[in-house]
Amino acid sequence: MKVKQIHHVAYRCKDAKQTVEFYRDLLGMDYLLAFAENEVPSTKEPDPYMHVFMDAGQGNVLAFFELPNSPQMGKDPNTPEWVQHIAFAMESMEELLDAKQQLQEAGLDVLGPVDHGLFDSIYFFDPNGHRLEFAVDKGSDTDRARAQAVADEMLEEWSRTKRAPRQAAWLHEDELNQ
Repeated sequence: MKVKQIHHVAYRCKDAKQTVEFYRDLLGMDYLLAFAENEVPSTKEPDPYMHVFMDAGQGNVLAFFELPNSPQMGKDPNTPEWVQHIAFAMESMEELLDAKQQLQEAGLDVLGPVDHGLFDSIYFFDPNGHRLEFAVDKGSDTDRARAQAVADEMLEEWSRTKRAPRQAAWLHEDELNQ
């Protein structure tokens, strides 16, 4: 079995209209379509919902559900807020910095840029509390191959020790810029 690609990724939202406006008007995504039912098709539960779909570029679709009859949405209290996030690719560092300025001008708190070795990122939250990341790739094909070459070894070491392996520590030790 081999997956072709992600069809869509769905998250919950507090307000479908506000969510569409944020992703369309601030992040520039096209609003593709909406589904709304009073009964869940897969389970037949009587639970009205609005399901909206946004074009995240290159065939990637980001979707949201508004569920007015469900308890207020929350977060997993055992997972730090920096863990679960949606990362979007940007074309250049100039575009990343311009996006940061636009987001700040729109009143959002933006963290970064953060240097991840092979890419730089900024972070912010959508109106639903979902953490978003804009990332721009950097580094060479050689750098990426070097990181990929130790990925299996790192995973095995992590699996045994639950401590950060050092094989790719150069990514965060500024070796790319030397």
